[in-house]
Amino acid sequence: MRRTVFNEDHEAFRETIRAFIEAEVVPVYDEWFAAGQAPRDFYYKLGELGIFGISVPEEFGGAGMDTHKFEAVLYEETARAGVQFGGSGVHVLLALPYLKMLATDEQKKRFLPKFVSGEEMWAIAMTEPGTGSDLAGMKTTAKLSEDGTHYVLNGAKTFITGGVHADKVIVCARTAAPTAEDRRHGISLFAVDTKSEGYSVGRKLDKLGLKTSDTAELAFVDVKVPVEDLLGEENKGFYYLGHNLASERWGIAFGAYAQAKAAVRFAKQYVQERTVFGKPVAHFQNTKFELAACQAEVDAAEAVADRATEALDAGELTPAEAASAKLFCTEVAHRVIDRCLQLHGGYGYMNEYPIARLYADNRVNRIYGGTSEIMKSIIAKDMGL
Repeated sequence: MRRTVFNEDHEAFRETIRAFIEAEVVPVYDEWFAAGQAPRDFYYKLGELGIFGISVPEEFGGAGMDTHKFEAVLYEETARAGVQFGGSGVHVLLALPYLKMLATDEQKKRFLPKFVSGEEMWAIAMTEPGTGSDLAGMKTTAKLSEDGTHYVLNGAKTFITGGVHADKVIVCARTAAPTAEDRRHGISLFAVDTKSEGYSVGRKLDKLGLKTSDTAELAFVDVKVPVEDLLGEENKGFYYLGHNLASERWGIAFGAYAQAKAAVRFAKQYVQERTVFGKPVAHFQNTKFELAACQAEVDAAEAVADRATEALDAGELTPAEAASAKLFCTEVAHRVIDRCLQLHGGYGYMNEYPIARLYADNRVNRIYGGTSEIMKSIIAKDMGL
């Protein structure tokens, strides 16, 4: 089936990204993997390449393209090469939509040029110890000072991707208590400078996968946040979070599909080169059947991912459709990557092979951005169940 989601501009971008990965990432990726994070100066290179400014308005230093298709190309090309761009994904996929939607003109002038250049890297802090997916249960507070010039932030966050290198963090905190009618009431969003007194980065978490993406615990002790750094209106944070979940879940869905596609590529290459019992593994009927079944699943996931991309760009991707795309693509990737690792035999368990790293990286897709169980609940509710 002919694929129609990308045009000549996207394919030209693909060529640029593929060359960049081969020159700047592949030769040093093992060092990043061992260190547990990409070096900070790598993000300046991404800024110079224009990665961070694709959808940022031109007046703030970006290219002003209102599309997610270039991000989709990035997902495919990083997966194809078996690499990650550190914690930069959260910078664009998660933080930027809030800045574009909520920031005032004054805030955009302060934040976006440095966002585009990579001079200031952003993260978002939602999850807290003990609350997991229950964002309405967050305990972090932001209390307005008596003179009304700043908020005082206290609390803790965990599982914060990009939290080690972040220069600015969008922090979700309670500015009012929940009501009996609505537990979600009272949450607000703030752009917090990580150099603020009382702000601290705790442990850099040792994850199963995504080893080059720094993930941290954060703590806030009487951190002063100027009122000018409130994003949007007070107490409407939960609504804002829900508004952007569709694009976040699209990103996870598309990334998972890209990983599944890459897994088939890795397995196909391996079984053609690996010889067992005097002939290539690819010559065995079981190998052919396994890869054929995997390819069929990848084809289906590609169609779902592409359809979700078109809907997202058109502003028509509903929460239930995003949940469905995430559920389907992440479950497909789970099955495909596992089967492709099996075809590698014992070597598939070795981190020197990209399939092993992909297996570990993929596992979190069914957890973050809302677990598969939550996705099923959203879909079922949309069905009237």
